[in-house]
Amino acid sequence: MVVRPRIVHNLYRNFFVVFSLVLFLLLVCFLLSHLIPSSFYDRGTVTHHPISLQNLDQAPEFVVANDATVSASRNPRCSYWDCFNVYRCGNKGTNKILVYIYPIQKFIDVQGIPIGGMMSQEMYSILETILESRYYTPDPSQACILVPSIDTLNQNRFRPKQTSQALKSLPFWNNGENHLVWNMVPGAPPDYSSVVELELGKAMVAGAGLSSWTYRQSFDLSLPIFSPLASILDDSHGHSTYSRSWLLVSAQTNIHGEYLTELQALARESSQTLLLEQCPQGNYSVRCSSGGARNMFLYPQILQAAMFCLVIRGARLAQPILLESMAAGCIPVVVADSLVMPFQEVLDWKRAALFITEEELSGLLDTLHTISDERVIEMQKNGMYFYRNYFSSMKQITNTALDILNQRVFPQNSKSYEEWNVPPNPLAAHSPLFLQLTAPRWQGFTAVVLTYDRVESLFTLIKQLAKVPSLSKILVVWNNQRKSPPHATMWPKVNKPLKVIQTKANKLSNRFYPYPEIETEAILTIDDDIVMLTSDELEFGYEVWREFPDRIVGFPSRTHKWDNSTGSWKYESEWTNNISMVLTGAAFHHKYWSYMYTTAMPGDIKDWVDSHMNCEDIAMNFLVANITNKAPIKVTPRKKFKCPECTNNEMLSADLNHMVERSHCINRFASIYGSMPLKTVEFRADPVLFKDNFPEKLKRFNDIGSL
Repeated sequence: MVVRPRIVHNLYRNFFVVFSLVLFLLLVCFLLSHLIPSSFYDRGTVTHHPISLQNLDQAPEFVVANDATVSASRNPRCSYWDCFNVYRCGNKGTNKILVYIYPIQKFIDVQGIPIGGMMSQEMYSILETILESRYYTPDPSQACILVPSIDTLNQNRFRPKQTSQALKSLPFWNNGENHLVWNMVPGAPPDYSSVVELELGKAMVAGAGLSSWTYRQSFDLSLPIFSPLASILDDSHGHSTYSRSWLLVSAQTNIHGEYLTELQALARESSQTLLLEQCPQGNYSVRCSSGGARNMFLYPQILQAAMFCLVIRGARLAQPILLESMAAGCIPVVVADSLVMPFQEVLDWKRAALFITEEELSGLLDTLHTISDERVIEMQKNGMYFYRNYFSSMKQITNTALDILNQRVFPQNSKSYEEWNVPPNPLAAHSPLFLQLTAPRWQGFTAVVLTYDRVESLFTLIKQLAKVPSLSKILVVWNNQRKSPPHATMWPKVNKPLKVIQTKANKLSNRFYPYPEIETEAILTIDDDIVMLTSDELEFGYEVWREFPDRIVGFPSRTHKWDNSTGSWKYESEWTNNISMVLTGAAFHHKYWSYMYTTAMPGDIKDWVDSHMNCEDIAMNFLVANITNKAPIKVTPRKKFKCPECTNNEMLSADLNHMVERSHCINRFASIYGSMPLKTVEFRADPVLFKDNFPEKLKRFNDIGSL
């Protein structure tokens, strides 16, 4: 009875001691975590420290060992489909890319010598813009794209081997996968190749001076060489074409000697041509007329007095005078055969610049005199629009690059081709076409059925279309002006909206008209006799289109081939692995392409199609391929798309004439475009588990045609 209180007392005392020790340890941990500065990151660990661009001189140092490994060599064949890991993107349902910037560090060698110089103002602006953009994330595990904070803009200011070692040391480098390296002043001649000396593995390059043999389409980003001088010329009031005293000004100071003789000949040929060179005094703001310092001109203001400005290959492919010319309202005349223009992926440079080959330089003045005043004014306006919206500052250049990367990953959220290229029209918001283009987003697709009078197969098709889950509406385009469509009581009773439009003329192009009744972004164009497609095949085709909304996605495919014997293109309908066209008799496309086909088809293609009643599908494939530089996508196995009402005898002779006329279409369209835009690809999209020996009830699409 006497011992128990003592035991209780001891227990209380021990508990108090233990509690005090735990409290003390917690306090020590709290003080350590808040008073001791942490490093930017521990190597090999995921961190969430936000980057700081302040006090760059106080950034921690990292020593790069002499024997440190480098990444694999830059892969010249990288594309979006193999070197880019799209599965890193779209985390947390953001529907946009997220970009991570590595924390700032000073990379030095074992002797303590910096690998690169001080961070340039341009690189600082790039990082600051990313940091302030809607794409930035401080969490590398959530990032779609990772940007090293190492200044690689000017290849003359860093040591390539040590810089490659520094890049390899980054904790999330992973052979450069999904990394973006910036380079604005590329290597020296004769290569002219951006970051050619860096070992980058799978990293993307945002670089200036990229050539057609170093640029990886839809993977790298082509930048301009930024020019601070251009901001001096950016006059918001513009400059009248007719007040310009010089037809052509050549103001570069690093032109290859092989071109100087021809330029001097141009200057002698016309008093409206001004050839400038660096003045003997070496003042960069003053240029002298060729041959001495007798006539001096203030630079870059002299560009404002010129209608055309020469941009010719010099010590490097890319030249800062490109931006200086556009800012001055002077139309660039680009003489660099292999140069990839800045943001060429989305900007149509033919609207703002003139391109000639090096062999055509001697006849340049004759070419310039053939350009109309209206065309000159239009090119001036587009050039200044390009400059002010995409190139006037490093911030705009960086934001444009990020938007293009985002457009690649999330094309459904991207700007249209016209939005990138055309100055906004304040009246556009009131036009019917504008209202049709900006119809509210609607789930599913609209089936546009072109028909003449094959009522039986038309009704069969409507019943089958109505079974497709994602169908939103059926729009029947009745192309027969001699016969009215069936009475409303005769049409099939379906559970989806059905609208019949009777056209005023029998034209194949009626299938591509942007009808106001089309409220979805996706359109299925389908002929009235295509009754062999199943509901699963159509639904799967729509699912594929949702992944590639800028492509034509469909079922019957064709290809084109060059015929050496005739020296012309040949239309080919044989079943091969290669395809370059998907026929729009059964294909999905974005409603934007209907608008472009109706309003912006080049040359007389649309009128020719309507008068010959053929090749509207080829014309649409040309249009989309020319703008996107991409091939169409065929879905599901091949099928026999036969006319159910044609006999074998009719088919034989009709097919021969048909093939000849289709080949003629391809050659005619290629001549109008000035090149062959169609892209050949070996690709077909099939459903997951399509050919696998798997229980049918576990497959989403079962009713898919066999090979």
